[in-house]
Amino acid sequence: MDDPFGQALLDHYRECRESPLLQCDGPNQHKHRVDEFYFNSYFSLPESGWIENQLRGPLLDIGAGAGRDTLYFQTHFETIAIEISEQLVTLLNERGAQDARFGDMFEVRDQFPEDRFQSILISGTQLGQATSMLGLRQLLNDFAYITTDTGTAVIDAYDPDYEGATEMLGYRDDPTPGIGYRTVYYQYKNVQSEIVLTLLFSPERLREATIGTDWTVREIRRPRDSYYYRAALEKEV
Repeated sequence: MDDPFGQALLDHYRECRESPLLQCDGPNQHKHRVDEFYFNSYFSLPESGWIENQLRGPLLDIGAGAGRDTLYFQTHFETIAIEISEQLVTLLNERGAQDARFGDMFEVRDQFPEDRFQSILISGTQLGQATSMLGLRQLLNDFAYITTDTGTAVIDAYDPDYEGATEMLGYRDDPTPGIGYRTVYYQYKNVQSEIVLTLLFSPERLREATIGTDWTVREIRRPRDSYYYRAALEKEV
């Protein structure tokens, strides 16, 4: 399967990227800020200290991208990075990730044993690829299976009810309060990815999704006072 996103990041690291990585919704498109989003320092993140305080090892970094977070946390405790992109696994290895693996967040129960991790990090709104509240709850149950009884998680998401959310590229409305969708695809060197459908859910909907799981939402942060937010989750003992 063509992977323009992963190939663009790998080419950028190898200093051979001559074309922009485009994020598209039909005729609407913009240049993705590769450096700013993927190759900056961990400490450039808003509230990097707050994120670190939520996490303990062993850590699973899901959708690790170019490895910004993995490269930092592996200096403190065991960190395993998984990516569904073979190009990004190659990139992670070339950048010095100690344990980077091809892996799908929808198959973590098959890839890892029960209680394998103390914390999970999902930075990049990938959790929305569950595409439904039922799918989101199932993913949370899967993450509960591979974490200990005192497990924690940090995720990020987009709140469709917050000011400015409807202006994001690819926004799709939904009549359900606290729910929306986003559809985008990536293009690099005239290669186009499949359309990525992302569920947008408010903090209230995230709390609803944890009902019936072992998780509870402990804290919500809006680092840029926008529709983008981070959530700290912890296991209920």
